[in-house]
Amino acid sequence: MSVARRDFLFGAGVAMAAGAAVAQETAAPAAASTPPAAGPDWTAVRGQFQTAPDQINMSAMLIATHPKPVRAAIDQFRRELDWRPVTYLEDNNRRLQGYSRAAAGRYLGVEGKQVALTDSTTMGAALVYSGLKLRPGDEILTTHQDYYVTHESLRHAAVRNGAQIKRISLYDDIDAVSEPQMVGRLMGAITPRTRVLALTWVHSSTGLKIPVAAISNALKQVNAGRQEPDQIILVLDGVHGFGNQDADMNSLGCDIFVAGCHKWLFGPRGTGVIAANNKGWAALRPTIPSFVDSNAWGAWINNGPLPDQANGVLMSPGGFKAFEHIWAIPAAVDFHDRIGKANVANRTTQLASQLKEGLAAMPHVRLVTPRQPGLSAGIVSFDVAGQSANETVHALRQRRVIASAAPYAVQHVRLTPSIMNTPADVDAVLAEVRGLKAV
Repeated sequence: MSVARRDFLFGAGVAMAAGAAVAQETAAPAAASTPPAAGPDWTAVRGQFQTAPDQINMSAMLIATHPKPVRAAIDQFRRELDWRPVTYLEDNNRRLQGYSRAAAGRYLGVEGKQVALTDSTTMGAALVYSGLKLRPGDEILTTHQDYYVTHESLRHAAVRNGAQIKRISLYDDIDAVSEPQMVGRLMGAITPRTRVLALTWVHSSTGLKIPVAAISNALKQVNAGRQEPDQIILVLDGVHGFGNQDADMNSLGCDIFVAGCHKWLFGPRGTGVIAANNKGWAALRPTIPSFVDSNAWGAWINNGPLPDQANGVLMSPGGFKAFEHIWAIPAAVDFHDRIGKANVANRTTQLASQLKEGLAAMPHVRLVTPRQPGLSAGIVSFDVAGQSANETVHALRQRRVIASAAPYAVQHVRLTPSIMNTPADVDAVLAEVRGLKAV
């Protein structure tokens, strides 16, 4: 790779994302970078990550390794905060959080004011479900296949607002799952009392990617026959597609989107987002006071009414936190922009498909994740005959492969290749899984 091309891909990104503090304080957030026409140099991409050479990390879905631009941005802001913490925070926090909202919004295809900054997917889901303007008897429709965070956030919310939770199965057999089946089951379960559809884009148990766009299109037809107060809001836990799929809020069609930035986006650890369209924000009330919304402060000082229209600024929880991480979100977005969103998605599909094909060919392995790219993303789940998921994970970690077990009642082993991995990594992992046959 030429020096010029390497600088184009990453050198400028480090300078822009971390940069001199003066540049960050005075410049408006940058527009999206253009990916190289010749395609990414994946060796150079891998070189942006500092990972243990004695491990193959196939668990990017859990917590990110920071790429070089993100490390540089965090370090720059940390130095500034260490040097003059109070004045630097007072002078820059609102502006830098605004840049982070703008960057995340650009990635999701919405304005920065439509993005709230959180600590994680879990915080985002809890703030959304506890903040929905629901009445006693209103119904929230979700699925048995959704995750603990969705289920428990909904249960806590229902205790407060009197809403009813309805769960259905999206499918009976993962091996026979299809888009029409999932859409049909969800639409068939809607009742006149349904006000919220609470779903997960990519299931962390099986790796199934649900057809969000098809679901939202079908939901539009349902909502067309309802008065606005009775229309159904589509809320999506999008964390396992956020950073590895070429999609945005418009193409997905959801009203509210929650995700952590510290997984597939390789963003700063301890950061996340809530993004919503106007319909989504109108359905929400804040739970935690914002520190960066002037109207909220004014209402408190003047003993005025609470702001009645939620937005990304008002819904961003206040408090003193790891500001250097929050402010470094633009570095992660620019890192993806410079590689190219579609290139990242294609690379993820390539590696996951290579892994799935290899696992499916092993007689002692049952591949759980659908092989079709339209029904899967980067999570690859499987079972090894005669072993529990935890036993397989332990055996692989002894072989220096970092896998994980899905924390569900029915557990599967998960391997999650990402842009910091290579086809050679996948081949090495497959060789170790083959070796488990004799264990």
